[in-house]
Amino acid sequence: MMKKYIDTNIFLYPLLYEDEKAKVCKSILLKIGKKEIIGITSFLTWDEVVYSLKKLLGRDIAIKEGRKFLKIPELVFVRTDENIIYKSQELIEKYNINPRDAIHAATCILTSANELLTDDSDFDKIKEIKRASI
Repeated sequence: MMKKYIDTNIFLYPLLYEDEKAKVCKSILLKIGKKEIIGITSFLTWDEVVYSLKKLLGRDIAIKEGRKFLKIPELVFVRTDENIIYKSQELIEKYNINPRDAIHAATCILTSANELLTDDSDFDKIKEIKRASI
């Protein structure tokens, strides 16, 4: 079964929008729940989801959705440990990317995910991963 690293925007789109991209993201999340793909993400993603929702929709919605996020069936959460941080540092030096993107990319690489699902084209420059655009 394919392992796919799931970036933050895949979780945010269905919560913020009702367009075609949001539908695609929702279908990705449903595939994880149905065990059609192995979805992997960093615990850092929780921070990004809750922070974004708090900023855009308010504290109460951020808390509610943060709790739901942590209970997504079959989603594998990866701890950010020293191996991920050291790899992140390498990626920052090599590709001049932001620290949070480096953590996501390093987590994707070190978990041997087949693809990184994201709408963020900044990941295109990282040769060690395959970005699947949504």
